[in-house]
Amino acid sequence: MQSNLHSPQRQLIELRMEHADLDNLIDRAAARVPFDELALRRLKKRRLMLRDEIARLELQLDPKEPA
Repeated sequence: MQSNLHSPQRQLIELRMEHADLDNLIDRAAARVPFDELALRRLKKRRLMLRDEIARLELQLDPKEPA
């Protein structure tokens, strides 16, 4: 059971959920006037880091076959 909590598939699901939450938060923050540009940049940077981590995990779980 414990290994299931830390499996790459579980991590991938959690990262995708966090990425979606950040998308929502960024959209709401950008809609506010005035918006905090520094906070918005930090959120976008975190979202980009999550996207990179998601891509890394996806590649680890399903490596591309050589042509």
